[in-house]
Amino acid sequence: MKHQWKPLLLVAYVFLFTGSIICMNDILLPSMKDFFHLSYVQSSFVQQSFYLVYLIFPIPLAYYISRYGYKVGLITALTICSVGAACFLPAYYFKSYPLALTALFIISTGVALVNVAANPLAALLGDPSGSHVRVNFVQLFSRIGYSVTPILATRLIYGENKAITFHIPYLIIGTGTLLLAIFIAFSLLPSFKPEVVKGFTLFNIIKESRKYPQLFWGAITMFFYMGAESCTAGFFISYLRTVSHFTTDHTAQFLTWYYVAAIVMSLVGIYLLQYISPGKLIVLFGIGMITMYVLAVTTNTSFNPYYFIGMGVFISIMFPSIFSLSIEGAGDFTEKGSALVNTAIIGGAVFPPLQAALADSIGIQVSYIVPCMCFVIIVMYGFFCARIAANKVLSSKF
Repeated sequence: MKHQWKPLLLVAYVFLFTGSIICMNDILLPSMKDFFHLSYVQSSFVQQSFYLVYLIFPIPLAYYISRYGYKVGLITALTICSVGAACFLPAYYFKSYPLALTALFIISTGVALVNVAANPLAALLGDPSGSHVRVNFVQLFSRIGYSVTPILATRLIYGENKAITFHIPYLIIGTGTLLLAIFIAFSLLPSFKPEVVKGFTLFNIIKESRKYPQLFWGAITMFFYMGAESCTAGFFISYLRTVSHFTTDHTAQFLTWYYVAAIVMSLVGIYLLQYISPGKLIVLFGIGMITMYVLAVTTNTSFNPYYFIGMGVFISIMFPSIFSLSIEGAGDFTEKGSALVNTAIIGGAVFPPLQAALADSIGIQVSYIVPCMCFVIIVMYGFFCARIAANKVLSSKF
């Protein structure tokens, strides 16, 4: 069977919730800035708290999965997300920014476990030749979670009287993830378990990864990609408020269109992957992203909000394509490779403070040069993978 659709759909539902959770960062950052009267740098602690997890936990989480399997890993991940979401309630009533950041850190631990478990699980649910398509398929549901969150979360956070109630969306998400964890516990989702369980230290994994250049450089590329993604969406609302003078509701609508564009293009990307190698697709879409960034930084017209929708188009296939390319051909090293790539997601904590510092000093518009430079590295990785794919085709002919 090329694709095992029933368990694949269950994994996709997990990504639906995690997509909503990740998108909440984009809504939470400006609402925290308003609620606690923060600078851009201080508000960027939202992204740092969320992505710091990936420096600490991916290796231990990968070891946990190797011991107990993917199914238990997903159940644990969703339960952790529920606990973290519940912690937003006291953070709101005690008006504690540190407690809100702690709640976000807990939620991110669950999301990290989802990424370590669910992406390779999706790759395993069918023939190896369809792994790129399956990873893009489940990530599509993550994009759907992104797209429905901005307008709904903004209305829940700001409410009728515009009072900021940032805890409400998290309570709803937490309830949903808990129910999904219970459902998975009683489902027939295969409980695959990696064969190799030794050597789960970051140093050993980095050392072994040098045997797989596509994985090694893929992890580095993921570091820059996550920095670019968290910067792009994290300061999206602030950009449109400041540069285009949009209201909060109006910015939420455009953020929704950003993610809708990503969903539509993800579908197109799944189709294109049947004819174009993932490396070439990364190059083409990466050049598109760089173009949109340059226009957003250097111009100030009525078209500026639409450049961000263009970014949604070009960023659509990036994460699943980089991830699947990184672990392609890793064999028994796949689980460790997945952990390494997920550790690289720490880039999402590194680059937002850099952009925030620029935003505080010279303005939010010029600060978008930070994610633009990240995409230069991503395009280079696309060329690297495209060349490897071309060499494989040539060698198979002789």
